[in-house]
Amino acid sequence: MAFHRKIEAILPLKPDIAVISECAAPEILALRGLDRFSPETCLWMGKNPNKGLGVFAFGDVALQRAEPFFPTLDFVLPVVVTGAVQFNLLAVWAQNANSGNIRKHTLGPLRRGLTKYRDFLSGGPSVMGGDLNNNIFWDKPGWRINHSKMVATATDLGLVSAYHEVMGEPQGSESIPTHYWRDRKKDGPVYHIDYAFVPRSAQINRFEVGRFEDWVGNGLSDHVALIVDITF
Repeated sequence: MAFHRKIEAILPLKPDIAVISECAAPEILALRGLDRFSPETCLWMGKNPNKGLGVFAFGDVALQRAEPFFPTLDFVLPVVVTGAVQFNLLAVWAQNANSGNIRKHTLGPLRRGLTKYRDFLSGGPSVMGGDLNNNIFWDKPGWRINHSKMVATATDLGLVSAYHEVMGEPQGSESIPTHYWRDRKKDGPVYHIDYAFVPRSAQINRFEVGRFEDWVGNGLSDHVALIVDITF
């Protein structure tokens, strides 16, 4: 949350695109002094104006929401990126259910989104990324929301996790967390739940998981940033 406070930490990374979860709507950001983004450089979805999913473009990059768009999928946002870089982006802040029967019997919004947006992701160079709120180590036999099923679907679409390609670690055995839950401490509950899925054929020029000290230790967030640079 509080993207207006985090922008100064993001700008030195010189991103083309930033996917921000728990982000206020553009009109709220403007009231908080962050009015630099136009409708072409900021897309947002959500029901609570103080807490949704935002995608921001920088430099000579423009954004357009793809059609068809399914607003009931919280929060899965299809974006056509043009300009200095051109590709399809499926931005995600996955609202997965956390309780027993729901997790067992119900597809999460991202799994449903991968079906709804299959043609979008197959229609050209595509990236999927954000807070997926899931990991294979939470998988249970027979659960429809299992992360392994999402990974298999992404693989079928030609997408691979940049972290796992670079680190050579299996899904569910990540050595670097992206989320410092509850206590926001290095020795507290930590999880790897943020991902960037890129085309299998893409060249990964740079991939980094942000440092705890730069994002969590200084109070900016309970997540660290993922920094990904690829060539299609």
